[in-house]
Amino acid sequence: MSTTPVRRTGAAPLLGSSRAWWVALATMAALVATAGFRSSTGALLEPLEAEFGWSRTTTSGAVTLNLVVYGLTAPFAAALMERFGVRRVAAGGLLLVAAGSGLTLVMTQAWQLWLLWGIPVGVGTGSMALVFGAVVANRWFVARRGLVTGLFSAASSAGQLVFLPTIARLAAEPGWRWAAGLVAAAALLLVPVVALVLRDRPSDVGQLPHGAPASYVDPPVVRDGPGAARTTLLTLRQVSRSRVFWALFASFWICGWSTNGLVGTHFIPAAHDHGMPATTSASLLALIGVFDIVGTIASGWLTDRVDPRLLLVVYYSLRGLSLLVVPSLLGPEVVPSLFLFVVFYGLDWVATVPPTVALCRTHFGLERSGVVFGWVFASHMVGAGVAATYAGWVREATGDYQGAWLTAGGLCLAAAVMCATIPRGPREPVEPVTAGPEDTAQL
Repeated sequence: MSTTPVRRTGAAPLLGSSRAWWVALATMAALVATAGFRSSTGALLEPLEAEFGWSRTTTSGAVTLNLVVYGLTAPFAAALMERFGVRRVAAGGLLLVAAGSGLTLVMTQAWQLWLLWGIPVGVGTGSMALVFGAVVANRWFVARRGLVTGLFSAASSAGQLVFLPTIARLAAEPGWRWAAGLVAAAALLLVPVVALVLRDRPSDVGQLPHGAPASYVDPPVVRDGPGAARTTLLTLRQVSRSRVFWALFASFWICGWSTNGLVGTHFIPAAHDHGMPATTSASLLALIGVFDIVGTIASGWLTDRVDPRLLLVVYYSLRGLSLLVVPSLLGPEVVPSLFLFVVFYGLDWVATVPPTVALCRTHFGLERSGVVFGWVFASHMVGAGVAATYAGWVREATGDYQGAWLTAGGLCLAAAVMCATIPRGPREPVEPVTAGPEDTAQL
């Protein structure tokens, strides 16, 4: 495997000395849109069921496939970003989302919903998942890296605020096709923004990462050696020997179960079961996104200052306790106790991301942390996918969601215990990713 040293040039940077922040803004815009595309599925379940006569199990299954593909794409996307560049991968992901959402306008069969939500939309959004933000933060920032990771995580929550109420309103009034069309148009409009503003590394525009010392040298760019897919699989094989990896993997699986899988997918129909209009519940879900912006930015700030293991224990414990009381709060109107849950749960929605990224970086190194977090994030979305189907099955089998809420609460308390077992650094030694004869034979 050969590498090419990365050198800074004397050329004037395109957007001045603050280029890192312009790149961060473009990344945030892509993450906002991606979260909006992802959260739109929960608002479309009932309109699709009403038009086509599909069951909740059928539509929840399509969401499950979307979430699983979305998550499993992330580690491979991280490796592709290392090999082909962040800009190309992000632009390609947006084009896939536009194609998948646009084609739903002409679908007539359930298998087409599964195919479109699962493959183009799942792969496209997975290419711009939080792993995308982690890679950008690691490359473009040295100072305030935790804070920037928190900002990127908050951008995912902002997607709910920006898109979800509009999508729910369009689905309820002119029809769900208008909502799907909005997603396709927004994805297309972002492609030129990503192409013009994003750059793969600070050295591409003659700069250092924000806060880096003058002696800083970018990690070398890999020009040959194992391909992206093989690098991703070899990394998994090597880090799977670490109990830290499995603690992060399992806890983030539960994180996905309790957020995207349960609340993100089923909060609107669960509230509707209690007589609440879909537009009202969609607004509450968007409000969760508002408070998550505050909570996740604060979590990023705390991650730069507090032991991230302690933060995860607190976050999962509080989330588990809050989910246990949800069945008693839902009703036809927004009562103060439900509003309090929205505020409390919103502050904790993805606050787990900055400390989890920090632990990946601490225990597995800067160069490998993108792919490692990609696998941890994949577990998040697989957990979300399992929860989406499980909650739909609970609803059909029992007539309500109470069992799903209680299960999620208990799992979050278990995640808090797992995070308490993670040892403090130093970084664990991990072998470099190289493909020897043994690896070639196994892969």
